[in-house]
Amino acid sequence: MKSLVKIIKYLTNYKLFAFLSVGSNILSVLFHLLSILAFIPFLQLLFGKIDALHDKPEFSLSVDYFKNRVTYEMTSYIAEAGEEGALLFICVLVAILFLFKNLFRYFAKFFIATIRSGVVRDIRRDVYRKILALPLSFYSEEKKGDIISRITGDVQEIEWSIMNSLEMMFRDPITIVLSLLLMININAELTLFSIVLLPISGIIIGRVGKSLKRTSSKLQIRMGELLSNVEETLAGLRIIKAFNAEKKSNVKFNDINEIYRNTMLRMFRKRDLASPLSEFLGAVVMVTLVWYGGKMVLNPEVAFSGDDFLAYIAMFFQMLNPAKSLSTAYYNIQKGAASTERVDKILKAELAIKEVKQPIKINRFEEAISYKGVSFAYEESEVLKDIQLEIKKGTTVALVGQSGGGKSTLVDLLPRFYDPKAGSVEIDGNDIKHYRISELRALMGVVSQQSILFNDTVFNNITLGTENATEDEVIEAAKIANAHEFIEKLPEGYQTNIGDGGDKLSGGQKQRLSIARAVLKNPPIMILDEATSALDTESEQLVQEALNNLMANRTSLIIAHRLSTIQHADQIVVVHEGKIVEQGTHAELIEKQGIYKRLTDLQTFA
Repeated sequence: MKSLVKIIKYLTNYKLFAFLSVGSNILSVLFHLLSILAFIPFLQLLFGKIDALHDKPEFSLSVDYFKNRVTYEMTSYIAEAGEEGALLFICVLVAILFLFKNLFRYFAKFFIATIRSGVVRDIRRDVYRKILALPLSFYSEEKKGDIISRITGDVQEIEWSIMNSLEMMFRDPITIVLSLLLMININAELTLFSIVLLPISGIIIGRVGKSLKRTSSKLQIRMGELLSNVEETLAGLRIIKAFNAEKKSNVKFNDINEIYRNTMLRMFRKRDLASPLSEFLGAVVMVTLVWYGGKMVLNPEVAFSGDDFLAYIAMFFQMLNPAKSLSTAYYNIQKGAASTERVDKILKAELAIKEVKQPIKINRFEEAISYKGVSFAYEESEVLKDIQLEIKKGTTVALVGQSGGGKSTLVDLLPRFYDPKAGSVEIDGNDIKHYRISELRALMGVVSQQSILFNDTVFNNITLGTENATEDEVIEAAKIANAHEFIEKLPEGYQTNIGDGGDKLSGGQKQRLSIARAVLKNPPIMILDEATSALDTESEQLVQEALNNLMANRTSLIIAHRLSTIQHADQIVVVHEGKIVEQGTHAELIEKQGIYKRLTDLQTFA
């Protein structure tokens, strides 16, 4: 039941609706029980089982009072209107009681629907918020498909399994408690006997429920693998087709799909066992109870009449269905427990990038960026080793070197996508860990090697992260990035939707939109990770000129493999195997005849 406890914390926002639902359920159950009890005294009086009652009984909270009161009213009606009139009266009374019973039952469902939909919305909101807050290192260890599965399939499973059981959890215990109170009032010994029987069936149901939880957990894992495979296929469809790998991809998907199907089949068989098993166990309990109660009726020494026994059996039947529903709810909760734990894993994931309690305010960049003894490792793989680097305000620093040498990681430490394992990164003499993350990142504009665009309009992609940008400002940023001309030719100009990941645009067009986005932000620090790599020669020259103009009064950190684009940088830093091995201007590094000279020669001959 730990899973239910995790969900209950979300119910605190819906206390009023929970209270109204519980109250409506109580009234619904009461009216239902009264409709059953109303028939018993009438039938007893009608068939001469009890004597007429002419004195109005004194009020008390007991079954005897209700039976005596109905007997008193029936005596009056039979005397005035005859037995047919009394029969009409009791039928109308029962119909009215059933009307109120179902009216309050609807109210209970009405209020519980608000709770169900609200809780599911809140869970999805919290999961998505946590997805945005978690560091990039979290996603290097998780499959994207599995994360998508958790916010979709697992949350949906919580709604179907646990939230669907909320009504039973709110309603059925009330029905059982009230029925038990009436049963105790009729015959306490027989009720005690029935209470002893019920836990035995509960233990059997519990064992199957635990097995169902394990199978459901495996099912959600398989769904994550399925979605991951589909996500990878869509991302790599061009390569799959180019290498004629459709057959291999199909075989891999079918294998995963078959495993999912078999796991789902086992879960269905265990889940579908719930109703027949609980019904059979209920029948066993019922037969045992009839045997035990029948012996009491037949025993003249026990004051337990056949009429009371019939009333008792009616009450027990009233309790049996809610008990079976509770067992079904227990199965559902066990089934949804696996999904709750998978969602909870995201919600409780540690935020490795943390803010200090009292961050230093920063809204401008004044002096320099400093890397002081910085080391970093992905798990056991060391990427950066004792980096010492200073970048003064207004300068352009280029990072060059072989792929995998640590250039991108070094840059990623500046906006705190990761934190160093040792040493510190400082801005204006303060460790960036002491700044508020949102204010720190507001100082920076990023253009990555891979254009990251969203399924939205050109305008909204350029204004991402920039509030209240005017159309003129967006157009100006697009002109600087050499993007305005092709944007105007799109069907709806700046309001054209560019598709999933910008797939309606060419590689060069996508990169120019990314550059326009950084230009519009107008930050004091620019981070360019191979920003011109996807451009054709003509566009590259135009955009490079625009970028040079843009960087004139800014601090720029450039990662470059095409060395011709960074020869005019104020400082060129050569990163090799996680270490800075050379620093200087283009001319100085050429004179050293080191790694930079070798890289330049290789590109010249290429």
